[in-house]
Amino acid sequence: MGKQYTAEAVAARLRATVAEGRPVYVVGAGTGISAKMAELGGADIVATYAMARYRMWGHSSMAGYLSICDNNQVTLEMGEREVIPAVREVPVVAGLLGVDPTRDMSRLLDRVREAGFSGIHNCPTVALIDGTFRVALEETGLGFHKEVEMVRLAHERDLFTQVFVTTPEEAQEMVAAGADLVIAHMGNSIGGTVGMRTSISLDDAVGRVQAIIDAVRASRSDGLVICHGGPIATPEDFAYVLQRTRGLVGFMGGSAAERFPVEQGIKAATERFKAVRLH
Repeated sequence: MGKQYTAEAVAARLRATVAEGRPVYVVGAGTGISAKMAELGGADIVATYAMARYRMWGHSSMAGYLSICDNNQVTLEMGEREVIPAVREVPVVAGLLGVDPTRDMSRLLDRVREAGFSGIHNCPTVALIDGTFRVALEETGLGFHKEVEMVRLAHERDLFTQVFVTTPEEAQEMVAAGADLVIAHMGNSIGGTVGMRTSISLDDAVGRVQAIIDAVRASRSDGLVICHGGPIATPEDFAYVLQRTRGLVGFMGGSAAERFPVEQGIKAATERFKAVRLH
């Protein structure tokens, strides 16, 4: 059964990792076995959320943006019954839909703590939504400010807070609310059987990540920033971005952490068994 940590304890673990010259690695896990193996591989944080469940059902994680299930209830159930029981030491974070109008967020956060989570994550985030639909969400009270408020409430409860942001302005809002770890989100991951085919370039990602780092550091000199998604899909992609930015300390893998390894590993294992001849 996984341990529960305070926000400062989780942050201290991350800072110790960085001080040793090693990158922070956050794994988004949609199954207990993903969480277990991520911990054995050295993951610093395991996050679980409804989008990861869709991913491990063989569907696009973007299904989490549609009204298919109760995202927050799925996260609670996955954490309590599947992910937290599968790990030992690694902190587990709950990905929550912060704009959920059917929840009293204070009560939900208390429930998250009772379930054994060490922190929260704004996932899915409206930060990935743009255009007329984003305007409609913002103007009807379902905008990014609700996620910022969730982070503020979580910070007050000593829950660790890791946050997706897509712009420097969003990053500064989250830092002001008390965010412990800022994740520069470059979009849905490309590649694999259910990934996107369209993405910004790695060089574009470098510029966007750096702008977010600069915004965080302008507000908090010791702020922790990692990157995620879009064209950053492999360790080599992460290394490319890391070498061309200043202040980046890690990576969060979703599809990169579990979908790609499962797609490639199971297919390869099946092919090897089928290659055995009966005669």
